[in-house]
Amino acid sequence: MAGNSSSFKLDNATRALFLNVNTSIAISVIYMIVTAINLTGNGLSLWLLVFRTSPKTPSIIFMINLTLTDLALGAALPFQIAYQLQGYHWNLGPNMCRVMTLVFYTNMYCSILTMMAIGIDRYLGIVRPMQFRQTRVRKSIAVFSCLLMWGVVLSVLWPLMTTDLTFDVPELGITTCFDVLKKDMLPTLSAWAAFLFSMVFVLFLFPFCVTTFCYVSVIHKLSRDSKTAQKRRAILLAFIVLLVFTVCFAPNNILLLAHTVLRLFYNESLYMAYKLSLCFSCLNSCLDPFIYYFASKDFRQKLRQIINLSISMDSMKMDRKESFYSAHNAVEGPVGEQRRLSLMPSTA
Repeated sequence: MAGNSSSFKLDNATRALFLNVNTSIAISVIYMIVTAINLTGNGLSLWLLVFRTSPKTPSIIFMINLTLTDLALGAALPFQIAYQLQGYHWNLGPNMCRVMTLVFYTNMYCSILTMMAIGIDRYLGIVRPMQFRQTRVRKSIAVFSCLLMWGVVLSVLWPLMTTDLTFDVPELGITTCFDVLKKDMLPTLSAWAAFLFSMVFVLFLFPFCVTTFCYVSVIHKLSRDSKTAQKRRAILLAFIVLLVFTVCFAPNNILLLAHTVLRLFYNESLYMAYKLSLCFSCLNSCLDPFIYYFASKDFRQKLRQIINLSISMDSMKMDRKESFYSAHNAVEGPVGEQRRLSLMPSTA
């Protein structure tokens, strides 16, 4: 965090990050891999969820919402890759910087809230099946919940939408994008505290606790009166969701809180660690299709149909090739033999 760029000098940790070419390349490579997996996996998932899965249950609606946020992240990552490879120099202007930053954080927090919503829906459907039995009402609640999630996230992230997030660093000759924040982005320390509290506790810690409770309750219920396959899928789903929370979301939010407190009150920095955690937070978009697979029976069936169709088409192609070569050899065999006999010298 800084005042105006003319009198500002980088702290050692941030300068080390900007000058560390290996870290920049490593982060860029991770972003490239995430982009490829994100666009492929979530593109297929969106097609299955929208055009091949019916009826549109609340879980499917939540999954569509999650897929759209993941695809938005996949579309924004190439800009971040270019920014990294150019030595943290942003040349697309303040508005595009705001858009890219907003996409990063809306993906994270909308994903967290959507996973919580999917967990609540499974909890009500398995642990409390007598509640919310009317599908039509549940669909309207699901749509309203998605809109509410976006509203809550955008309201918390409002300072990012109204601030110029670019910053000139004269000593390095670069213009950063959301790597150096202005202290006057928020007017007081109380406003900064409210901003951080909303991001870390409201948008992360509370949903994490609710999601954990829902999946533990579902596993406990299924362990008593469920088939082994259904119980195994529920355990795998809970494992993937909690893995996403602990690996992708928890480090970033914890480091965000620690770095900001250290920077505001002690003039210390954890920025390199925070930057790496932000990179790993994007991995959630690669793991989300696995959540769809274990959470939705319809999604599993449609995906298996596509895989089986692809395998059958490949086998048909192989059979055609084999039949073609066998027929070709059957025709060519006697003719070739006759030609060889006719070319043999006479022994009379």
